[in-house]
Amino acid sequence: MAIKVLVVDDSSFFRRRVSEIVNQDPELEVIATASNGAEAVKMAAELNPQVITMDIEMPVMDGITAVREIMAKCPTPILMFSSLTHDGAKATLDALDAGALDFLPKRFEDIATNKDDAILLLQQRVKALGRRRMFRPIARPVVASTPSVRPTSSVLGTTNIASHTPATASVRTSTAASIRASGKLYKLLLIGTSTGGPVALQKILTQFPANYPHPILLIQHMPAAFTPAFASRLNGLCKIDVKEAANGDLLKPGCAYLAPGGMQMMVERTGGSGRLKVIAGSADMNYKPCVDITFASASKAFSGDVLAVVLTGMGADGREGARMLKAVGATIWAQDEASCVVYGMPQAVASAGIATQSIALDNMAECILKESVRV
Repeated sequence: MAIKVLVVDDSSFFRRRVSEIVNQDPELEVIATASNGAEAVKMAAELNPQVITMDIEMPVMDGITAVREIMAKCPTPILMFSSLTHDGAKATLDALDAGALDFLPKRFEDIATNKDDAILLLQQRVKALGRRRMFRPIARPVVASTPSVRPTSSVLGTTNIASHTPATASVRTSTAASIRASGKLYKLLLIGTSTGGPVALQKILTQFPANYPHPILLIQHMPAAFTPAFASRLNGLCKIDVKEAANGDLLKPGCAYLAPGGMQMMVERTGGSGRLKVIAGSADMNYKPCVDITFASASKAFSGDVLAVVLTGMGADGREGARMLKAVGATIWAQDEASCVVYGMPQAVASAGIATQSIALDNMAECILKESVRV
């Protein structure tokens, strides 16, 4: 049965264009369109769509207000369309705070340079959210340990955005309290994420103390116009310092560096400290920033002195970089399926036997602090 979609935008042209693209996929069906937020709230309650695409600036009721009302009355996965401006970035982050799960640029040429790729990406994003079950309970056993598997060598390369098959390895579940610090000494924390990442990162980093003893590298799939606003927002909410990474930054304890959108962030070892290298990167890379690129560089610069965490997101970015980290003795964790917006990236590292723990988002900060901070 096709995933039911409600399209919301004050532009009749955009409603028609999005509807045409969605309906081209046999797994999707637009059941209605709305021209403002008030109509969207009413239709969401009456029609029970499985996904809503939502504009931000609309008459009568704006998209952010509509998201809040829909999430309060009939929680539904919502994909926001946003302009790639500073104001658009701020509004999109506000919409994610209100409960929206994902966003895409409103100009299709900003989604992908190739028209067909842009259409495919939109369809895949909608399908990924349509499979998200808003009401499924979070299992009480919140931490899953997967058996350690020796990684095989592989070539770091690009990945597609499709979700991967379920993990076949047996999983042993345990309570959060059963996580015991390994006693390992760390020098760097890495966190990679995509769809659902902004909310997940905010939830985790706001729980870190100001004196967190290690530098943190954040790789979030996000457009270049959005990362300055996101870093600024996190910096205002967190006790630790958060900044958009810049080429040549020296890594400092208690500071998180967010990879700039449209760029690649790598870390190099200079003496006893780390230094960031931020470059444009190859044009043929699927992701800018790319989790694999940063993880791979950390495996060379910091070897096994790394705790790397893969959070919610589509595709498999991070799997090959995590494999390289694992090969040199680093610790790899993944977010568990139940708390992910899209269980793609974490599933990729878990099903490959690379992650040693699968942890619920609500418990991730506590577990990271327990493992990486010596008391």
